[in-house]
Amino acid sequence: MSNPDSTAGQVHAIEGGWRVPGIANLHSHAFQRAMAGMAERQTHPEDSFWTWREIMYRFAARMDPDSTYAVATQLYAEMLEAGYTTVCEFHYVHHQPDGTPYADAAAMSKALIAAARDTGIRMTLLPVLYMTGGFDGRALSARQQRFGHGVDGFLRLIDGLRPLQDDQLRVGCAFHSLRAVPEAAMREVLAALPADAPIHIHIAEQVGEVQDCLAVRNARPVEWLLREFQVDRRWTLVHATHLTQEETHGIAASGATVAICPTTEANLGDGLFPLREYLQAGGRWGIGSDSHVSVSPVEELRWLEYGQRLVTRHRNIAVTADSPSVGETLLQGVLESATDAIGFPGGKDDLVLLDADAPALVGATRNDLVDRWLFAGNRSLVKQVRVAGREVVTDGQHVEREAIARRYGETLRQLLRD
Repeated sequence: MSNPDSTAGQVHAIEGGWRVPGIANLHSHAFQRAMAGMAERQTHPEDSFWTWREIMYRFAARMDPDSTYAVATQLYAEMLEAGYTTVCEFHYVHHQPDGTPYADAAAMSKALIAAARDTGIRMTLLPVLYMTGGFDGRALSARQQRFGHGVDGFLRLIDGLRPLQDDQLRVGCAFHSLRAVPEAAMREVLAALPADAPIHIHIAEQVGEVQDCLAVRNARPVEWLLREFQVDRRWTLVHATHLTQEETHGIAASGATVAICPTTEANLGDGLFPLREYLQAGGRWGIGSDSHVSVSPVEELRWLEYGQRLVTRHRNIAVTADSPSVGETLLQGVLESATDAIGFPGGKDDLVLLDADAPALVGATRNDLVDRWLFAGNRSLVKQVRVAGREVVTDGQHVEREAIARRYGETLRQLLRD
């Protein structure tokens, strides 16, 4: 019997074009959309994630609820135009720059929720627990104060947001990283979380993080997490770039999802995820646009494959015995993990319509449609998008594109003046 959720079962020729599944964006820091392209000048001969982070901190310090809303609406409109229909927002800019909570402690979270509702994208909001500045338990720096919570305040934030849930919004939980959340705090939060809340965490993104974890805990980050916690299908491990063979197979066996963010990982010089070995182990994965240097599932999926081709010097890496098509294997991967990673079913009735008249799709059939969509050029082929029956993209443009772009432009000019 065929799998009704298979890629082939979700690609259809309909009037006006090709219907394909909407894609879940498993990792987003919305405010970073506004700084895309502004960290591409050398600041140190050994520039890396850690020097990029200094620029990010300065930009984060300028954000408030109004600017967060303006930037997020621009970002989410771009996601919808590209074929993303759900976003997991990994949200850690909670407070005022000095760490003082806003009068409404959830003001920044609510700005993101409003942006998602107004643009029409589904959202899994992931408030982030951020407590320490390193594996050694050091206090947060002055620039990190607006990210910080104690466990009680963090759980109050989640409890206050969960009543807002509906068919378009879910509220989960994120731990920023092992270096930022002590073990005891993780255990306390996990014991208090509702059973249906998805759990996300940054892990093993940089070599420095792995080295620090080894020095303090005598174990690698993923090794330690799998040993100390009951990691299962509720968990999404973001990046997980630097893995041993045992860790790779351990994640696959746990049922967790890895959120791979190829364009951000390339932009930051993080490294390459061991995709082929992970696929062979039956691992579950999805994609995210993370820092939004690119807002395109096509580019994330394409470069997920291309990175592997560059390191192996072979072609057609992301395939299985049952799926010789790279495009279909990639699309199937993001579809199979989405429900657990975003925390709620939804999206099966969404419509992403590709333009059958686009030159890249002339003469396409169901057998080659996905490969041609993902690997034949850089023009967006998305013609129309509907989420939960609401048409949000028409003729390739978000229905409120002009107003959203105008507000974003005004906001960005103000941010850059401040």
